[in-house]
Amino acid sequence: MNTVLQWISYISIVFGAALALTAAIAIVRFPDTLSRMHAATKPQVVGLVLILIGAAIQLRGHPNVWLLPLVGLFTLLTAPAIAHLIGRTAYREQRHRDGLLLINELGDDVD
Repeated sequence: MNTVLQWISYISIVFGAALALTAAIAIVRFPDTLSRMHAATKPQVVGLVLILIGAAIQLRGHPNVWLLPLVGLFTLLTAPAIAHLIGRTAYREQRHRDGLLLINELGDDVD
């Protein structure tokens, strides 16, 4: 049973690191802020949560393992708010590709 948990932990950590790597590459390669925002929030958060799950399995029984779920919860709660603020700021400063937004819901009410 111990070996199975270790393999689950290893796979989780490697898959999470791969997601974080793809997010980092996408942030560098994507052309505009809205695309980069998507890459910074979706795979990065899932990658971090997978790494935290793998670390929690490895550190089970350690007195400070309770910190890992708190880190994951904080990330899951703050990532959508940060992405919303970045998206609104990019929209206000018109840092998006032309034709990317099909419907302009904000119109002229950006304030």
